[in-house]
Amino acid sequence: MKWITRERPKIDRIACPWLIQRFIDNQAEIIYVPFEQVIPMSAQINAIPFDIPGVEFTHYGSDCTFDYFIKKYKIKDKALLAMAPIVRAADTDRNEMAPQAAGLWAISAGLAKNITDDHDLLKQGMVIYDALYTWAKHLQKEKHTQQPFEHLLLNVFNIYLKAKPGKGKKTPTWVQELKEIIQDHIDTNISLKEISKGLDISPSYLSREFSKYFEDLSFGDYIRKQRIEKAIDLMASPGYSLTEIAYLTGFSDHSHFTRIFQQHTGEIPSAYRKKMKKR
Repeated sequence: MKWITRERPKIDRIACPWLIQRFIDNQAEIIYVPFEQVIPMSAQINAIPFDIPGVEFTHYGSDCTFDYFIKKYKIKDKALLAMAPIVRAADTDRNEMAPQAAGLWAISAGLAKNITDDHDLLKQGMVIYDALYTWAKHLQKEKHTQQPFEHLLLNVFNIYLKAKPGKGKKTPTWVQELKEIIQDHIDTNISLKEISKGLDISPSYLSREFSKYFEDLSFGDYIRKQRIEKAIDLMASPGYSLTEIAYLTGFSDHSHFTRIFQQHTGEIPSAYRKKMKKR
C-alpha cells in the first residue's frame, strides 16, 4: 500500500508510518508532499492520505491519527496501547497526559530540525519508536534512580528546586529578550532548550524561573496563550481561512487548533469569528 501525508513530519507523521510498517504492512510506501498536494497526489498515485483534515485517517476529538490507526485495525498489542497516550499527548500538546510526552516531542522536534530530508527523518524516527516500543514492552517499571547514590542526588536536586528566591529583585534582562523571541517565533515550534542557548542561560534555570515572569504560566501554557491571541488577530482578516490561521500560529492541524482555542475562549473558532463580524 501507498500512504501519503504532508511534509516535515514530527510526531503523528512519524509514529503512524512506524505503526503501519511494524503492525499493518511491512512493505508500505510512505510519501511526503506539501500540504496542498496531498489530496490531488493521493488520487494520482492511488495512495491513502493520512493526518490531514477531511480524510479518514486523521484526528477525531481528542484522539490523534495514531489512535485511529489502532482502532481501525483493531490492534490489541499491550505495549502499543501503552505507547498510544504518549504519542497522543506529544502530538496534541497535552504533555500532562503522559510524563514521557515532553521528551518524545523534544527529541522529535530536534530530529526534524537536524534532518531536512523527510525520508531520512522517517528512517531515524523508526529507531526512536522501536526503542519506545521496547521500553513499553519490557522496561516500564524500571527506574533510572534505583541506586542509593542516585536517590541522594535526586533528593538534593528537589530541595534546591524548592528553595524560594528573595523578594524585591528586579526583573532580569533575559525576560524581555525572551518575550521578543517568543513573539518572533510564535508560528514555529521552539523549545526552552533552544532558547536557553541564545540567552546563554541554563535550560533548567530558565524552566524553573519562567512562570515567575510570564503570567504564572508554564512555558507551554504561555506559548499556547500567545498563539491563540495571534489567531484572534488574524481572524479579523477575511483573507485567512481557519485552517490557514491554524498553521500560521503553529498548531499541528485544524482539530488541534480548535480544541486549544475552545479551551482558552470557551468557543470554537468559527463561532468566535462570526461574533467578531457582528461587532
